[in-house]
Amino acid sequence: MGWLQRLFGQEKPADAEVNPTATVVAQTSPEGETIPPERVGLSGEYDQSGLAKRVALAFDEDSRVTNLDSVYVAQLGTTVVLKGQVPSQETLDQLVEIAQGVNGASAVTTDQVTVG
Repeated sequence: MGWLQRLFGQEKPADAEVNPTATVVAQTSPEGETIPPERVGLSGEYDQSGLAKRVALAFDEDSRVTNLDSVYVAQLGTTVVLKGQVPSQETLDQLVEIAQGVNGASAVTTDQVTVG
């Protein structure tokens, strides 16, 4: 079972991207108003948990961490929050590296992750 399915109960949409282009949400100005990066969903739509879902998708797409099922992903604004247990510091470092590469992530918090 992949990260998206396990954490959010959804299959990967056909047009899902880790870093999609945000859609315009309002035409109040000539250039429109775009969605904040941390609220961009898997397909560029508004999603309150968009950053966490895109991080989960990034984990699904990286073979180094696809079989890890003891870590959970959440978000607090632009901060990605990782929780759970990892087998090694190397695995945790890989998760942090992947999460930092997702548009909208300003920080990755790992204080709720145990190693070992």
